[in-house]
Amino acid sequence: MSQSDFFVSKYNSPYLGVLVSIVGVIALIPYLVLQLKGLGIIVSEASYGSISPTVAIWIGVISVTVYVMISGIHGSAWTAVVKDVMILGIVLFLGIYLPIHYYGGFQPMFESIEEANPGFLILQDSGMSISRFISTVMLTALGFYMWPHTFGSIYSAQNSNVFRKNAIVMPLYQLVLLFVFFVGFAAILQVPGLEGAEGDLALLKLSIQAFDPWIVGFIGAAGLLTAIVPGSMILMAASTLLAKNVYKVFAPNTSDEAISKLAKNLVPVVALIALVFTFNGGNTLVTLLLMGYSLVTQLFPSLVSSLFKNNYVTKQGAFAGILVGVLTVAYITISAQTVGTMFPSLPQAIKDLNVGIIALVLNIIVTVIVSAATRTALVTGKNRSEEIA
Repeated sequence: MSQSDFFVSKYNSPYLGVLVSIVGVIALIPYLVLQLKGLGIIVSEASYGSISPTVAIWIGVISVTVYVMISGIHGSAWTAVVKDVMILGIVLFLGIYLPIHYYGGFQPMFESIEEANPGFLILQDSGMSISRFISTVMLTALGFYMWPHTFGSIYSAQNSNVFRKNAIVMPLYQLVLLFVFFVGFAAILQVPGLEGAEGDLALLKLSIQAFDPWIVGFIGAAGLLTAIVPGSMILMAASTLLAKNVYKVFAPNTSDEAISKLAKNLVPVVALIALVFTFNGGNTLVTLLLMGYSLVTQLFPSLVSSLFKNNYVTKQGAFAGILVGVLTVAYITISAQTVGTMFPSLPQAIKDLNVGIIALVLNIIVTVIVSAATRTALVTGKNRSEEIA
């Protein structure tokens, strides 16, 4: 079962399912590139440079591809358990130990950073401003369960209580990110010069500086699992969407066995496509992730609307809204523009909004307008039919 199956069922439209599938796959590519870049960084840094990032990425792609084709969703689930235990322990340890080790505590760390870089710890008046921060957090919150691989994993839940437990645990789980931030802050003065994409090296550079090689290897192993688990889920989700919710719509007579085989064969194809973007893209990990979020969050309005007993949104409205939102993100991203450069007269707070939120607003407006128009046309057509009858 896939995310598109949900939309097809709710809106009775296989072609809406095709659009949702394509949006999902496009959004998953930068997310998969993020995992591959992470694999390259981890293996290269943990090997103290003896393995190049390029070789490391190739090793990672081959490993994840074989892993997915053999283990499937159950293998990823059990590996996730091991990964979570390891990464939680390591992140908590590093987030507490490194600030104390290098600065004597958290407050002295922030005081040292502020003294060396006055104003560094506050949000800027423009660019990385408060509105940018809030809109980005909102984007990631709305889009969290819109990812095809996250949505698809819901179908594997044993019962509804699993969702209730997740609703309780997931917010607590996210608090662990605070300790990741502490590691990043600790690296600002201890590993200077990490500009742009090199900022992704902060944790491992600082770990190599602070610990013996065997500890660095253990940290690297946990990091590998954090890339392999979502990477494997992404490959499975993208391949299933393309096979079942795109190919089968246009070839409806294809057997389930043939679709299953096609999905498995598409795993290395999707991996190779992500590999091309990995070697040709220079974006940081955070930028890649937010790009994917900007795309996949465009599914949010139509999905939430479908949960109501009387769904206002029509299949035409859902299709048009998603398409406009995705095209807006694509245009602004490809043209390397921002809201500020396109509309310089707007207030600074609006110019700094995350592009995904701007696209989401346009998405909702178009969804409402098209849904209203198609509902009116439907009612008019029904009345005429009744009059004729």
